[in-house]
Amino acid sequence: MSALVEIMSPELDKGDMTELSVVIPLYNEQEVITVMYERLTAVLTGLRVTYELVLVDDGSGDGTPAVMRRLANDDSAVTAVFLSRNFGKEAALTAGLAHAVGAAVVIMDADLQDPPELIPKMMQAWNEGADVVCMRRSSRAGETWFKRRSAHHFYRVLNAVSDVEIPPDTGDFRLLSRKAIYALQQLNERNRYMKGLFAWIGLPTTVIEYDRMPRVAGTTKWNYASLFNLAFQGITSFSTAPLRLVVAGGLLTAFLGIIFALWIVAKTLVFGDPVQGYPSLIAMITFLGGAQLLSIGLLGEYIGKTYYETKQRPVYLVHEVLKRGRVVDQMTASSERSHA
Repeated sequence: MSALVEIMSPELDKGDMTELSVVIPLYNEQEVITVMYERLTAVLTGLRVTYELVLVDDGSGDGTPAVMRRLANDDSAVTAVFLSRNFGKEAALTAGLAHAVGAAVVIMDADLQDPPELIPKMMQAWNEGADVVCMRRSSRAGETWFKRRSAHHFYRVLNAVSDVEIPPDTGDFRLLSRKAIYALQQLNERNRYMKGLFAWIGLPTTVIEYDRMPRVAGTTKWNYASLFNLAFQGITSFSTAPLRLVVAGGLLTAFLGIIFALWIVAKTLVFGDPVQGYPSLIAMITFLGGAQLLSIGLLGEYIGKTYYETKQRPVYLVHEVLKRGRVVDQMTASSERSHA
């Protein structure tokens, strides 16, 4: 049996199954991680279930790894996963899900914008049969008007062009059943847009609305350039509609060019006007040149995704893992399971 089949096997984690895992990707979050841990453990203790916290350090450059080591050494319920460098949030989430062993897995950010006090409600929906529990933001406190509106419109545009229906106004804050985790582990792509992958598996989903809170401490690591890149990744990962739009734009441009040429000929024959070529020629060359470069760039984006997929590089590499106070070297093993 191949290593990949062994990783996906439902029997893999039975001997180490807990009722609930909470996966938290971390990147330069030293200001908030201790507060997050205290609030989260208070909620989980009140649930009276066996649980684990899977903290994933995505190559932080501050004191985040040191705080994670302290928590892992002091609390046997904490598993600390240290990636070899910064691979991005989507890769960190993939790593966290690969190391989580719970029957239910909750994903949340460390900044406490997603209140851990909502986990009992998520667990209730899971107990009632939902394999995926999405948390939809009815309000987004602490964010600018532009960010709120751009996020709102992005989800609508994404669903308009996407091959799958992605619940609007939902982030990574959600609960996944063990069945959903096994389904995700069969998706091997390297260019990962996790919100789309969560929707693609198509298992029974419950949506719960909540009010998103401001950050408790620290500053966001997502600037507008990063958010635009993530949005573009989402659209190009789950739709070829941009390529179809380029084709439609090319046909429309060709049609308008024919109409314009016929107009020039008719005007010259009927009115005898000389062809005023220079301004219109420069305008058309500039417009068509820009459209061609945009089309080539968009085509190159899709070809680039194919290029990276063919390399078959792992999504992430793990430097080490601290579990139940014990250090485990995972650099070799992570290469096998990183695309799970």
